[in-house]
Amino acid sequence: MSLNGVSVALVHGAWADGSSWSKVIGPLRDAGANVVAAQLPLTSLAEDVAALERTLDRVEGQVVLVGHAYAGAVIAETRNPKVQALVYVAALAPDEGETVAAVFGRAEPHPKTPALDPDPEGLIWLPQEAFAAAFAQRATAEEQALLAVVQRPIALSNITVEVQRPLWKDRPSWFLVAEEDRMIAPETQRFMAERMSARQVSKPVDHTPMVTAPDVVVDIILDAARSVSRTGESS
Repeated sequence: MSLNGVSVALVHGAWADGSSWSKVIGPLRDAGANVVAAQLPLTSLAEDVAALERTLDRVEGQVVLVGHAYAGAVIAETRNPKVQALVYVAALAPDEGETVAAVFGRAEPHPKTPALDPDPEGLIWLPQEAFAAAFAQRATAEEQALLAVVQRPIALSNITVEVQRPLWKDRPSWFLVAEEDRMIAPETQRFMAERMSARQVSKPVDHTPMVTAPDVVVDIILDAARSVSRTGESS
């Protein structure tokens, strides 16, 4: 089925950058999607939303907005009318008045979840060993090393500010629950997906499936894109 010009905007989470989507970009383009990837500064939620808006300004037509991990909060803050659907990839989805930290910490952490303490400048870095232990345990050693090298720290203030009314209350959403996630508890992901009334897909993948199970991520994004395309055809 043709995507009829539907675009996909990919938004990375904490300790990552746009290159984390490299394995899904090609297949999405091959399927007919126009693809862009936002680069977030991770310095404040407001600045991350502004960076996303600049990315959306470069896109024409209808957009499926995809967020990984922390970026689930970012994609829900936009009010851009181009956005017709949201896809959450092992992502966090705080409700109005909640913080990312609150929803992240609602369940007992996995034994290998690293301690996340800010440095003197208020930035949180992921310990290098955590990339293999919890962030992407299904990745190759080379991939884990690369993720550690290119990581971007996230400011503590990003995850302690209350969010506005999330866009998922007004747009259809999809949610990939990562059953083997050691960063965000799978039970927390299921709680958020159900609260959102999202179309839920649950798979035995780790916290970073765009690296370790890209086909799964591509499938759920294309499902959302095809739904948007069908809606556009009937309107």
